[in-house]
Amino acid sequence: MSSPVPSPTAPGGQRLALAALLVMTAAWGSTFFMIKDVVTRIPVVDMLAVRFALAAVALLALAAPSFTRLARSPADLRRVLRNGAVLGVLYGAAQLLQTFGLARTDASVSGFITGLYVVLTPVLGALLFRVRLNALTWLAVVLAGVGLGVLSLRGFAIGPGELLTLGSAVLYALHILTLDRLGRHGEETALAAVQMVVIALICGVAAVPGGLRLPASGTDWLIVLYLAVVAGALAMFLQTWAQARVGATRAAVVMAMEPVWAAAFAITLGSDRLSVRIVIGGLAILAAMYLVEIGPALRTRRRTRALATATAAREALDAAPPDREP
Repeated sequence: MSSPVPSPTAPGGQRLALAALLVMTAAWGSTFFMIKDVVTRIPVVDMLAVRFALAAVALLALAAPSFTRLARSPADLRRVLRNGAVLGVLYGAAQLLQTFGLARTDASVSGFITGLYVVLTPVLGALLFRVRLNALTWLAVVLAGVGLGVLSLRGFAIGPGELLTLGSAVLYALHILTLDRLGRHGEETALAAVQMVVIALICGVAAVPGGLRLPASGTDWLIVLYLAVVAGALAMFLQTWAQARVGATRAAVVMAMEPVWAAAFAITLGSDRLSVRIVIGGLAILAAMYLVEIGPALRTRRRTRALATATAAREALDAAPPDREP
């Protein structure tokens, strides 16, 4: 007999979702030193247009059975197309704002401000959707923000580039929150595909004014293919799948691992060196991840104990002899 598959909202299903988000952030983190190299030969907007177009093709091929199933219910198909379009606009606009902001500020500052979506996600969730979080989760959010600052910042000033990048962080946070509300089990592949098509269209429109320049060498094509398939299509599917199983704030805290992975890949495969700053920042983010993981476990344990206490009290009351009348 095969073992049962954990329910999406059960602890086992949530742990699998957190693991999927870790794989996604590893894929994102592995791209930094590649992008830094390839954008010296291809304009950034052109690279984004080609990358997301290829990712859209890959996801559409993967999602073909899902679209066939959804086509039997026009209402469900329209809902997935509508939700995917909203999510794709948020993510695509965030990509462009981040790209234009990066051209006007330091990469380290851009990385920190973009990573502020970890903090903005629960803040906007509380303001827009009245989402209530416990103290342990807020502590994890603060720890993740501190870790991002230690990892990324070497100086800071407010200018047009920083404001554009902050706008992208707001949009990334809104994307996480909206995906948390619109994502449904069984529709992850189709929803990811629609998002990617819209992102590709937005980046393609942005690339049109200067003319689209394609990669000129086999090496550049391999890099762009990796960015498209692994860090694009696979990452989008994993995020969409995982967020149908864990809350937005927990997902955002785990996604703060991206700069940790980026530092690890840059040290292992690039020319960066391990430093005290990287260790401290990475440990702060790992501590934040631990807190968001143990929070639900602690709440489950408290509920179990309370239920066991109430059950024991009820059994003791039932077992007690009835009072005799005088």
